[in-house]
Amino acid sequence: MPDKVKYIAHRGYSGAECENTLQAFKLACESGFYGAECDVHVTSDGKYVVFHDDETGRMCFENVAVEKSDYSKLRSLEFRRGAQYKIPDLREYLTCLKQGGIVAVIELKNPMRAQNINEIIEICRQYYSLDKIIFISFCFENLIEVKKVLPEQKIQLLTCAVTEELADKLRDLNLGIDADRIILNENTAAILRERKISINCWTCDDRAEADRLVSLGAEYITTNVLR
Repeated sequence: MPDKVKYIAHRGYSGAECENTLQAFKLACESGFYGAECDVHVTSDGKYVVFHDDETGRMCFENVAVEKSDYSKLRSLEFRRGAQYKIPDLREYLTCLKQGGIVAVIELKNPMRAQNINEIIEICRQYYSLDKIIFISFCFENLIEVKKVLPEQKIQLLTCAVTEELADKLRDLNLGIDADRIILNENTAAILRERKISINCWTCDDRAEADRLVSLGAEYITTNVLR
């Protein structure tokens, strides 16, 4: 069992602030979290913005496709929760976390070209320390591209299933896992522990459930509220 679980603020401290905004990231820095997770998309003009959904309608009054819109358009959108919020770019997110000194957990949202991933890595080099960054993605190919450039980087595969075949692959590539908390049980945890795979779980907002995950070997818990 890990000595102390590391709590990751999901989309920033989204239980108390507007998700994936600088306000949420700043509050995560001030509230004792180990790290703050964000979601990165590539815009139509090759910029890197922090936003979860593929379209903006849930968070903003106007609904546009994030990856089919340019940066200036996305930046101009008004959030439903107030005009004080703006869609940040990757540099702003990293600058905020550097000021707060917590770990940046960067989800590469959709399949990306190698060029985009290389540019994201270079931005990370310029604006923060790579040893304070964890890259995550549901897209295995994204993570392989990161691994090619940064062989020793902390990287976790987002997944909703665990099999022995997947665990073998993660072990061989020295990747961690960021799993839906629902799938972590005695069997799946044993598969991961046997291969010494680092375990992160999302999204857990219940203390008793967090204790269960830690008892199974979770080292990180991604949460909206726990800390």
